[in-house]
Amino acid sequence: MFSIVIRGLRSTFPRQSLVINTSSHFHRSIVYKAEDVERVQKAKISKAMKAYLERAKEYESCMETARLEYKLGKRHLANMMGADVETFTQQDIDQAVQYLFPSGLYDPAARPTMKPPEEFIPRKKGAEFDEAGRPFHPLFYTGRPNFFQLLFEVVENINKMNALEDSTRLKGKSLDSVGKKIDTTGSEWLPKELLEKKIVETISDIEYDNFISAMNRLEAHPLSDRVKDFVFEYRKPLISKLDNDTIPVPQQDEDGRQCVTIYECLRKTARGDVTLKFPGTGKIEVNGQDLRSVGNTQQREQVLFPLLFTKMYGKIDVTANVSGGGPSSQAGAVRWGIAMALRSFVDEDQIARMRVAGLLTRDYRRRERKKPGQAGARRKYTWKKR
Repeated sequence: MFSIVIRGLRSTFPRQSLVINTSSHFHRSIVYKAEDVERVQKAKISKAMKAYLERAKEYESCMETARLEYKLGKRHLANMMGADVETFTQQDIDQAVQYLFPSGLYDPAARPTMKPPEEFIPRKKGAEFDEAGRPFHPLFYTGRPNFFQLLFEVVENINKMNALEDSTRLKGKSLDSVGKKIDTTGSEWLPKELLEKKIVETISDIEYDNFISAMNRLEAHPLSDRVKDFVFEYRKPLISKLDNDTIPVPQQDEDGRQCVTIYECLRKTARGDVTLKFPGTGKIEVNGQDLRSVGNTQQREQVLFPLLFTKMYGKIDVTANVSGGGPSSQAGAVRWGIAMALRSFVDEDQIARMRVAGLLTRDYRRRERKKPGQAGARRKYTWKKR
């Protein structure tokens, strides 16, 4: 046995593992058996490196187990619903869970769901280097390999499209024959927080601006439709306006006045419709009766609150028809219908103030059911020791 030094690393090898090549007087090379080098490298692995590699393997094992359980649950749901497993989509899974496990809970997060593990298990970086300490990613020493790999892919796509554009123009053909510019209407780039979650790395504001600048250049290319999937991977759809956000256009009644009718005014089990006419004298009728003879003071104030808030009381006539529920829920349904109809007669600043005041928000609260073994929804029976 003897000791040698290779690149600053002192190692000990058995004598028979050496092969000395003396074919040249000035150059000599020493070749070692691969198994001896691997044995020495493994012996140098620290406890921290072993723990890191074990954690990475555990995460991958957990994700693989979750994927198998998801596929098994999807197969069971499809069999119970009498559907084909191969064509059973995530939308079908959500409908099946809602049908088989009905829940009256208001918070969607408390309802039973079945989603792919990638949607609810936080992403985590896998092992970035092997047992010998060699990194897998060629950009590992940049500190943010995934981010710089993304920028590299953007530039690579731009170069490919530039080459295709040049070759098409040299042939005298139109660019429309090979592609067109992408249409990104109705979407926006991922914000910094979502981008960091997607690439599982933290980036600075300057780096995020560089990313947006590069993606904008890619999007503006006349052949950007060829990389449509890559572009939309880093865009998210804008929040689409609901039907309730569309301000109705006033219609003319037989008297020549402007009128707006709001249907599906909901509150608990109460359902109704509200009609506003402008100009008016402040007349308010609920189910054919004057407001002064309906409900109590608090309920009448609920109905009048949108008119008082917008200073339209006495300028508009209100006709409401409501059924179901109790006096409180009927007053809430009429109040919401009046507020939604008033948007047609006020300016945008007033609408913004109404939204901040909560007048344009539906109240989906319901009475919480009584629980078995309890005196009520939350109330417990009096505990007696004896």
